[in-house]
Amino acid sequence: MNAYPPPPPHPTTAHPARVYNVWLGGKDHYPVDQEAAELAAKANPTIVPSVRANRAFLGRAVRHLTTTGIRQFLDIGTGIPAADNTHEVAQRAAPESRVVYVDNDPIVLTHARALSGPDGQTDYVQADARDVDTILGEAARTLDLDRPVGLMLVAVLQYVKDSEDPWDITRRLLDRLAPGSHLVLSHPAADVTAPEVAESMRIYNERAASHASATPRSHEDVDRFFRGLEVLEPGVVTLTRWRPAPSDVPDDSLPMWCGVARKP
Repeated sequence: MNAYPPPPPHPTTAHPARVYNVWLGGKDHYPVDQEAAELAAKANPTIVPSVRANRAFLGRAVRHLTTTGIRQFLDIGTGIPAADNTHEVAQRAAPESRVVYVDNDPIVLTHARALSGPDGQTDYVQADARDVDTILGEAARTLDLDRPVGLMLVAVLQYVKDSEDPWDITRRLLDRLAPGSHLVLSHPAADVTAPEVAESMRIYNERAASHASATPRSHEDVDRFFRGLEVLEPGVVTLTRWRPAPSDVPDDSLPMWCGVARKP
């Protein structure tokens, strides 16, 4: 694993991984991240329940993929490790599962090193989501890309601008994966409680580095990520509508779309 310089002691711009950590109730962040998280949540009170519903969706999706025989996962934009991360859910269901995490924040690298056990089943790549060649080249050290992979793009593509074509990035990632691979994706919605989402995004973007600004997207735009794939039931839906447990209470006010699809 390559060495990377440590993060600055007190960064002046917020980072998605650390802001997300605030919303999950973690402690691995800086004052600028805390400020951005609190102000955005004040503008849009659905953020914190959405983040937690998003984590629950990830768990349900990973558990489903293990039932289909998927034993490899590529999780891009993983953020700082927290309870029920992809490797925990997958390896609980299928201990032989292999997981590669990808993020571009050095503070995530510090935490992720602890996940890379001697069995080599969990690894970490420091790379930007836009750098498809680096991600796949490094992931191939741990994953067999000739066998199906669960590609996790959970709450990350909002940080890729339209001008950078997140749909093409997703397609290029999937093109290199074997048939039978699955895409697990969630994304902030621009058409669910849109004014609140837009205001919270504006507040966050004012405090984030320019490369980490966020863009919510409509259902139609999110549906585009799944073109050419076999979308699993119930389709592209709000977070709590994707195969909820019997005890789950649907909440369509949470402004995120999600879905899971299979590569033919």
